[in-house]
Amino acid sequence: MNLRYKTTFAAAAFAMVAAPGMTHAAADLDKALANPGNWAAQAGDEYNQRYSKLTQINDKNVNKLQVAWTFSTGVLRGHEGSPLVIDGTMYLHSPFPNKVFAIDLETQKILWKYEPKQDPAVIPQMCCDTVNRGLAFGDGKILLQQADSNLIALDAKSGKLVWSVKNGDPKLGAVNTNAPHVFKDKVITGISGGEWGVRGFLAAYNLKDGTPAWKGYSVGPDAEMLIDPAKTTTWADGKVTPVGKDSSLKTWKGDQWKIGGGTTWGWYSYDRALNAVYYGTGNPSTWNPSQRPGDNKWSMSIWSRDLDTGKVNWVYQMTPFDEWDFDGINEMILADIPVKGKPTKALVHFDRNGFGYTLDRTNGALLVAEKYDPVVNWATHVDMKSGRPQVVSKYSTAQNGPDVNTKGVCPAALGSKDQQPAAFNPKTGLFYIPTNHVCMDYEPFAVDYTAGQPYVGATLSMFPAPNSHGGMGNFTVWDAGQGKIVWSKPEKFSVWSGALTTAGDVLFYGTLEGYLKAVSLKDGKELWKFKTPSGIIGNVFSYQHKGKQYVGVFSGIGGWAGIGMAAGLEKDTDGLGAVGGYRELNQYTELGGSLTVFALSE
Repeated sequence: MNLRYKTTFAAAAFAMVAAPGMTHAAADLDKALANPGNWAAQAGDEYNQRYSKLTQINDKNVNKLQVAWTFSTGVLRGHEGSPLVIDGTMYLHSPFPNKVFAIDLETQKILWKYEPKQDPAVIPQMCCDTVNRGLAFGDGKILLQQADSNLIALDAKSGKLVWSVKNGDPKLGAVNTNAPHVFKDKVITGISGGEWGVRGFLAAYNLKDGTPAWKGYSVGPDAEMLIDPAKTTTWADGKVTPVGKDSSLKTWKGDQWKIGGGTTWGWYSYDRALNAVYYGTGNPSTWNPSQRPGDNKWSMSIWSRDLDTGKVNWVYQMTPFDEWDFDGINEMILADIPVKGKPTKALVHFDRNGFGYTLDRTNGALLVAEKYDPVVNWATHVDMKSGRPQVVSKYSTAQNGPDVNTKGVCPAALGSKDQQPAAFNPKTGLFYIPTNHVCMDYEPFAVDYTAGQPYVGATLSMFPAPNSHGGMGNFTVWDAGQGKIVWSKPEKFSVWSGALTTAGDVLFYGTLEGYLKAVSLKDGKELWKFKTPSGIIGNVFSYQHKGKQYVGVFSGIGGWAGIGMAAGLEKDTDGLGAVGGYRELNQYTELGGSLTVFALSE
């Protein structure tokens, strides 16, 4: 993958906009989430557990699944995320131009359709395909975060526009691919564009009318990050401790933080009892570490914020001074589990850097940090006292310097896992992780910032992890309380779909070749598979309608793992996302754009 872009940046200063606290909560969302027959949020719940309580489909009969119905979105390229299902209606989204459909589950007829009028000039401003990760629901509204950064609320019954608010400037690369999330009376959304020098933030808008509630930046002055130096804590010296004054500014050279990245295009979770929102921030800008010496706080970090005010409760940086593009945006899964024998309100995160983290979500204490792919070699371990990874000099792109090709770094910039969500099963207490098994050569080079242009500064080549099974993916099951792999199942290509586990003891996931697979929770034994029309990078979901359980998934090749195909690159062309072995996918799958829904045969 060659990323030879030259750019420079002048960051626009954004003032945090506050609105009075509102008491209007989404009671209809609460009711929908309480019904296991619905799939009313992208993860099925607010904890990002991706677990279905439905049992009609189970490990004894899953081999009798057959196609119940299909739907084409009419759009090619990468289909990430999943539809929502609420009380007999399904709401689907598409990649750019971000169409939205409401479908009657009884007849599969379209009830309404919304197609935004977006300037196609936004497409080249999107890093890694024109994906969109889905919709949110609450207060009788369907929420869509468009690529052009407009956050849209549609009436769930009619599809009519209720309100719209601008969340960023696409001309500066501040576009959007994330799914918005509704928590209580707020809509939470982030921003993309770390490879354009965009300064990341998380924003909250009032669900009722779209007015801004708060905005907290990832890097910069304390006030703009909504950090209280005395009350916001982090993990240091083996304990939870205040971050102190100017905790971010002190770790950047000059004004580099103004184009510092730390974008927030992943997934968000929420603990109602703590009223806390959890999420991760992405890589610092640029990919050439020599141009931004320091820890670059608080890029590459796990955050806890108060939902009502946005104030930061605690923050923990996983990869200080990220030298490898190990974005930290992957989902935070909230689960109450024993950690080393002690009952814990845990936060579990599988980072692109290859380490699985378990923290106490009440205070940010670091409890576990272990490799969930044994080939990870850029660091030997995470020092549990400082919380810092112990970097191996041989694989340090900063120590080796610009214009030096650092070879054999594991994992690649794709990470041991990217945004494809893992799942938690409360019956087993284990975590189920779709992973990449890919390494890279990484050569940084000097790059200047130009507003609205890519700001990368590195050339990458990615390939299957050597001295392994030869494939580019694994499906891995993890004990987060101990930090240990329970079992792992090799895959030919990266597993880029979101996983689903069920109370029927079945694990579902999709593959880039286009197979939806059902395997045993116990040992990964394959129970059933079906070839969909295209590669699967969507997230598996389940719902019930009129007493019958269904399982569905988008198929549509794309995203970073499949953009080479989606963009129609030739076999000898090297470009963004055209990773060595992925070109072989041409023999397996066509470009997609469809939803396939399954049910048990009669």
